[in-house]
Amino acid sequence: MGLWLIWLVLGTCAAFTYPLLPSWGFAILIGGIIGLISCVVMVLGLRRHRPADMSAWLLIASGLFLWVGGDVVFIAEGLLRETQVYPTYADFVYLTAMPVLALGLFRMSRDRWPRLSARFTDWAIIAVSLAIVYWVFVIGPVATDASLPLSTRLVTTGYPTTGVVLFAVVLPMVVRPGRQTVSRWLLIVGSVFTLICNVLYTLVPAAAAYTMWVGVGYLLAYVCWSTAVLHPSVRMPAAEPVAETFSRGRLLMLSVSMLLVPGVLLIRRTHSVDHLSWLVIGLGSAILFVLILLRLSGFVSAAQSLALHDDLTSLPNRRNFEQRVTAALGAGGSPQVAILNLADFKNINDRLGRAAADRALVAIADRLREATAEPMLVARIGGDEFALLIPDASAAESEVLARQVADALRRPIDTAGLELLLNVRVGISDGDGVSDAGELLRRADTALDAAKRHGSRFRRYVVELDEIAARDAQMGADLRRALDANEQFFLVYQPIVSLPDGRTVAVEALVRWEHPVRGLVGPVEFIPIAERNGLIVELGAWIMRTSCRQAQIWRDELGADAPQYVSVNVSAHQLAQPDFAEFVSSVLKSTGLPGEHLLVEVTETAIFSGGIAVRTLEKLRALGVRIALDDFGTGHSSLGLLQNVPVDVLKVDKSFVDNITMAGRHAVIAEALIKVADGLGLGAVAEGVETAEQAAELHRLGYRLAQGYHFGKPVVSPFREAAGVG
Repeated sequence: MGLWLIWLVLGTCAAFTYPLLPSWGFAILIGGIIGLISCVVMVLGLRRHRPADMSAWLLIASGLFLWVGGDVVFIAEGLLRETQVYPTYADFVYLTAMPVLALGLFRMSRDRWPRLSARFTDWAIIAVSLAIVYWVFVIGPVATDASLPLSTRLVTTGYPTTGVVLFAVVLPMVVRPGRQTVSRWLLIVGSVFTLICNVLYTLVPAAAAYTMWVGVGYLLAYVCWSTAVLHPSVRMPAAEPVAETFSRGRLLMLSVSMLLVPGVLLIRRTHSVDHLSWLVIGLGSAILFVLILLRLSGFVSAAQSLALHDDLTSLPNRRNFEQRVTAALGAGGSPQVAILNLADFKNINDRLGRAAADRALVAIADRLREATAEPMLVARIGGDEFALLIPDASAAESEVLARQVADALRRPIDTAGLELLLNVRVGISDGDGVSDAGELLRRADTALDAAKRHGSRFRRYVVELDEIAARDAQMGADLRRALDANEQFFLVYQPIVSLPDGRTVAVEALVRWEHPVRGLVGPVEFIPIAERNGLIVELGAWIMRTSCRQAQIWRDELGADAPQYVSVNVSAHQLAQPDFAEFVSSVLKSTGLPGEHLLVEVTETAIFSGGIAVRTLEKLRALGVRIALDDFGTGHSSLGLLQNVPVDVLKVDKSFVDNITMAGRHAVIAEALIKVADGLGLGAVAEGVETAEQAAELHRLGYRLAQGYHFGKPVVSPFREAAGVG
């Protein structure tokens, strides 16, 4: 049981014993002790949790201290006087506490809506409406009663007046959008207790029994306020600013407030009400009318702004950005547009969840705001894409500015307690010869696609990129037709050999495309296109089925001479399919190939973000399928992956093999990698071996498996015994 819950239960029980104690003096003393303990608890809570909105909590604490100070004065007056006189000095202390408390609650909601004027107008509408009703039925009759002493009239009208202010502050907190924390609910409940008790205290001051129970309500308010700062949720910052909208709760709240004055007039017509002040009603109605016009004007402005801004980040949206680009084109000069893409951001969403990804996007938007200055404009135009407008700059100037903005996003982003490193790609275009905003954005987007295609960070639009994009689009269409025809693709197999004898122990399946017009098309040309348009999933399924079928044929025909396994490359898109492991299982069953005779090759970038990709690999391992990490050593997270990803084989990248016969860092890394593999009990395959000297050096370093042109190029059937079987 948390400390806050213990105090809430004990304090509540103590408050309800207040009117049941045998003597009035003892009861008042116990009430004072509860108040003092509440003050101590609030101080301890502030020191322990140090809430983000400390200034608001200090005001609330000050209000509580003043209220308890009023209790101390009340107790002292009770001890010094034989009879209590209304009003007491304590009443004036209480009335001093109320505005301080209301101000603290008002500041507590300072970030609820992005515009202070809207929040203040809501508060004013409620306050003015309630003030009119209170004046007619409660305050007016007392304030205009000349038979009562001035002090009595001030105190009697002061309690309901401050109650109106408190209610007007608390009610918007209750109906605000989003979920309330426990801490703020305790604040609200304590304030409601105070409001009710203030009204009862002024309406029934002579009823001693009721007065004691009114004291219970005040004590419960003490307990709620102090528990609010003791609860751990007090550390949570104020809610993020949200778009200004009329939720059902707020609409109902304002509607009821505006109907209070007509309600008073209706009661006046059906019941005889003395002291009805037409001046107060008329003046209040005029003020309400002005406030409502202001509120509607603010809402219309907010709605117009919302239509041009992104809900999550509050940055200008695509529509707004295109309008600004159009204006920049019409103003002359040379506007430049850059589109920034967050590579692999989807993996953050998959691994950490939507909420964490949204927080990351908000942090990214803040970083972009800091990195840009007038007249530059930054906007969010897509899920993980942002755009930058530089109204008038040269190509060199715009590239410098765009790179600076992109570099700002390469610093770690802190979200969900993790530091995220983002890979940013930029496509940029200028407005020369362009009169349409859509065309300018299309060109920047084409440049971005080129940057993605070549793995570069930055690319400027040139006309040739359109030709490349058109050619890629045509190739994508040809790929679709080829997959439908199921007759243009074929597999070749490259031997994986043992060292030093060069005996073939396994093969890697590689796809080739015999285009009916262009002839043989290499995978370097068509695989990236298949990756971008999603056809890699369908193509990869064909490769998996064909490879497993061929491997089983070799096992049936060659027996012990057949390759120990066939290695098949699997893309990130395939791993992201929820049913990929089930698909592989069905292929193994239909072909009869045991799982241990299949090895799946994946790249570091396909799995470094974890999530569904790693879960898919774990399911494959359960089928007996082995996992190889391809191009090992080229990624920044290789060693970390070995701790979290099920891996059986490391395929050491060709870049470490090329210069292995010469002393240098590549040879050192190659030696270190085989030691890592041996230490973890993993297999290691050296890729790209092209000379006998490289093979000999690899064997000396400890490598026992290798592949490369030195041992054999990819061919349809690497086994003479199985010639014609491919």
